[in-house]
Parts: sequence; C-alpha cells; structure tokens
Amino acid sequence: MDGGVADFRATKLTVDNGACGYLTIDLAALGRNYDKLSSIVAPARAAAVVKADSYGLGASQVSKALYARGCRHFFVAHFIEALRLRPQLPDNATIFVLNGLQPGNEAACAEGGIVPVINSLDQLRQWSDIARSIQRRLPAVLQFDTGMSRLGIAPEDRSAVAGHLQTSDDIDILFIMSHLASADEVDSGQNADQLAEMRRIAAEFPDHEVSFANSGGIFLGEDFHGVLARPGIALYGGAPSGGVANPMEAVVRLDIAVVQTRTVPAGTHVGYGGVHVTKGQTRLATIAAGYADGLPRSLSDRGAAYYNGVRLPIVGRVSMDSMTIDISALPEGTLSFGSLVEVLGDHQTVDDLARDAGLISYEILTSLGHRYNRQYR
Repeated sequence: MDGGVADFRATKLTVDNGACGYLTIDLAALGRNYDKLSSIVAPARAAAVVKADSYGLGASQVSKALYARGCRHFFVAHFIEALRLRPQLPDNATIFVLNGLQPGNEAACAEGGIVPVINSLDQLRQWSDIARSIQRRLPAVLQFDTGMSRLGIAPEDRSAVAGHLQTSDDIDILFIMSHLASADEVDSGQNADQLAEMRRIAAEFPDHEVSFANSGGIFLGEDFHGVLARPGIALYGGAPSGGVANPMEAVVRLDIAVVQTRTVPAGTHVGYGGVHVTKGQTRLATIAAGYADGLPRSLSDRGAAYYNGVRLPIVGRVSMDSMTIDISALPEGTLSFGSLVEVLGDHQTVDDLARDAGLISYEILTSLGHRYNRQYR
C-alpha cells in the first residue's frame, strides 16, 4: 500500500487490512542518502547493496528508486535474489552476485545476464566452462580475501588465477574487489592492513580496476574508494561508522498499534515468567508487535517506545506478537485502543533500538516482519 504524509503521521491505526502498525519506508530519504554517498566517492561511482530484500525494506521498490536516482550497479548475496530482481530493472542495470554461483547455476546466470562475483578457483573454472560451452565471453568480478577469511580467492590461489586468465580469454573481468572487515571502526589497524593487501593484489592484476569500499569504507577516505563503492547499511539510514554522528538520513519509521491499556497496582507481575514486578501503581499499554515482527526478545525490560517524544519503557518480556510498555509518564487517557506509538522514528533510530537490544542495525532492519502495513513515501 502506498501511503502519504497523512498516513505517515497518523495517530490511530485506520487501515483495514488487519495490520498491526505502519512500517514506512522513505524512498526520498533513501535517494538523498545515495546522492550523498555518490558525492563523497566521486569521481568513482556508487553501487547499491540490495541483498536480503534490500535489508528487509523491499528490493523491488528500493532498487527502482535508486535506479531512478542514477544507480546502475546492484549487489545481492545469492543467485536466487538476482533472478527475482532482474525483471524489476532495465537491461542497463547490472546485478552482481556476491556469493558467486553454486554448481549448476552457471547456465541460468549466463542466460539471465547476471554477473557472478568469483570467490574461488573452482568458481572461476566453472564459469569458464559454461562460457566455452555457449561460445560466448562472459563477465565476472574477482573477489580476493584481504584478511577477513570469509569470502574471496585465497592468497595461495592468486598465481593460479592469474595463470588461468592468461591462458583463457573466455571471461571478461569487469573489476577486482575485496571486502573490509572493520571499516565501521575508523581507528582499526585492520583497515590499513587490508588496504596494503589490496594494493599488492592490484599490482598483481594491473589490467583491472578495483572496488573496495563498503559503507564504512566510504568514510575512510579516497584511498579506499576504488572505482566503485558498495554501500549497504548507510543507504538505509544506519550509521556507517561507530563513535561519530551518523551522517545519513533515517529511511525507516515504525509505528505500532495499542491493543489495550490498563492500570495495575504495585506488586503486579507483567509478561511471561512474571519477571517484571511493578513498584507502584502503573499504567500499561500492550502493543501489537513482538519478536515475530522483528522486535527482538532481548529488548525485554531494556528497550522503549515513544509517544510525542516521551519515552515509554518496555516492561516484562517481549512476546511473539506483543509487548507491554509503561505509559505512566503520559497524561491519563492519552493512549487508547488503536493509538500508535513510535518504535522507530524521530525519537529512536534503528541504531538506538539495536543498541538497546544488544544487536546491530542490520539485524533489526532485516528482521522487520510483514504483518505491518508497508508504506513507501
């Protein structure tokens, strides 16, 4: 459902589709974030990482909005994501598969015009085999491990990869890349170590351009940018670097409906296990979302919702489909059945909520469920 400003600022749940609240994705803010990141890395280009359904916000809607903003390079993690996204974008948009291809997916990838990121000598050989079998030169990206030990061609295989490229002309290497492990920690020595290793690799493969920076890497400086930066979390409003002010605009707002309110005396047990006991007369509201909706159980007795800037602590354990908040700080009668409280918005960012849950913003965004009424502004 498309929603306007009136819906975005609604104080009561008025939709008729049975939703438990509003999840609003601000595509204009997303676009401005892309513009900001693009300006920082210029004259290099900025891609968009849209894996995991664009961090849970809708890959089709997000990718189309970013394409309209000028983005032409989109990264997913798995081939199935690329297959789903390919029909949503014009032919001049390039989709890259960060994890490369599982055996047997090569022909479909070639037919779909999708570009695998090659992470091993085996993947490279399989991609070469399919190129020869269809008698067509195929594009690819080579990813090298520069110290994260997760994905990428291992140091001991680099000479074999170079040899393969010298003896075979069936693969068109668009660029080489690696991934920064600690880019969100500006002072981490691992950043300099990985940069030095990336420079060594670039010297070994001098005919190819480099893509290096993720969201945090963009803010580490020009040395990390390469020709194509690959922001993810920063596009969606998450902080790209720790310990400094977040330069990105919030993209997500989440407002949850009140199911019921009540006043309870001192000594009342709240929620599963009765772990929260009221110290005095307390006014409570139960709201219609829980850990099945992406609000983790670790928020129990730690997190909060907001109403008009007033913090309303979560009391007791977060349940699967609901949680209870203490609304004693509001004038009596302020909230009632159907009222909306802010979980993400002007007074609580995705990083704030993640901190209270002991998680990271990525986990919050990718977990937001589908029982909300999703609005794209």
